[in-house]
Amino acid sequence: MKLRRLTIREMRLDLKHPFETSFARVTDQRFLLLEARVDDVTGWAECVADWSPGYSPETVRTAGHVIRDFLWPLAADATYGHPDEVLPSFARVRGHNMAKAAIEMACWDAWARMQEAPLSAVLGGERDRILSGVSIGIQDTVEDLLEKIGMELDRGYRRIKIKIKPGWDLDVVRRVRERFPEAPLMVDANSAYSLDDIPLFQELDQFGLTMIEQPLAHDDMWDHRALQARIRTPICLDESVHSRGDARRAIAMGACRIINIKAGRVGGLSSARDISRLAEEAGVPVWCGGMLESGVGRAHNIHLSTLSGFTMPGDVSASERYFVEEIIEPPVIVDGDGGITPPTGPGFGFALRHDVIRRHTLDSLTLKAPG
Repeated sequence: MKLRRLTIREMRLDLKHPFETSFARVTDQRFLLLEARVDDVTGWAECVADWSPGYSPETVRTAGHVIRDFLWPLAADATYGHPDEVLPSFARVRGHNMAKAAIEMACWDAWARMQEAPLSAVLGGERDRILSGVSIGIQDTVEDLLEKIGMELDRGYRRIKIKIKPGWDLDVVRRVRERFPEAPLMVDANSAYSLDDIPLFQELDQFGLTMIEQPLAHDDMWDHRALQARIRTPICLDESVHSRGDARRAIAMGACRIINIKAGRVGGLSSARDISRLAEEAGVPVWCGGMLESGVGRAHNIHLSTLSGFTMPGDVSASERYFVEEIIEPPVIVDGDGGITPPTGPGFGFALRHDVIRRHTLDSLTLKAPG
């Protein structure tokens, strides 16, 4: 596999509804769309770095800089026998997993197309149907939140995730549980709390949550270990896990009982697959998290979720929930029982809507390998 050309597009898509977490409220999504020419095949991927460094130190602009000035020269100079070799080839560049993952995932898509196989097959996926959960941001009122939850449950979603932050937590969860006593429910704190809040989390134990996602600092494991020892509800780590090594340490020290895997956060599909295998061997369930991806990133997540270790519904929802215009077709559809059927065509299996891509491209750059 030889990378011949890489086109980086900075894009902006408008959201149908604002999305709010403990650290930000957004009305549109800025991201990088990568088009990689590998041998005579084109692979596509999305860089999930945000416009601002709230979730991760990486941003759209830093990822573009790192890809252009550091990762592309390494990739263009390499000859790969398999996509598993892409991430190790970037070892001299520390961090910047989202930038690395964008190139790596485009190579995986191209590789699958070369094999004339769906991405799930070349990754080792075993499922022909995945289960979908839904993530609901912080709302203006609790009544607005309850209405949205009811709508999503009626659509068949198999798990509800709500965002929490100080001042929008215990009473909100209590109200949700009173209205929906049997719904599979989890909360995501996005690192908004500290060990001073142990009493709050002990009170949350009464609500039968499937998990509490990343309650403490984004770079912490020790405090999560201390918190997990004091509560019954499983802790799920997200931001704290960037590699297979991180996952191994978190499991060994008891910092979590569940792991959220985002391919972009961990450096790509090879790393995500390896983490899922490690967790599966340890009896730790994993699920696929979301980053408000466009259809390209969503398609990669669908294929990743077919791996056997992904036993919990992920944040892989229907296209209609997010953007005013989507860049793939047909749209991602969740059936009435909360399932998504992965496409069976080569690569990630959806067609690109090039007219929509052109309209929403803010800037683009094409890099060519020497010779």
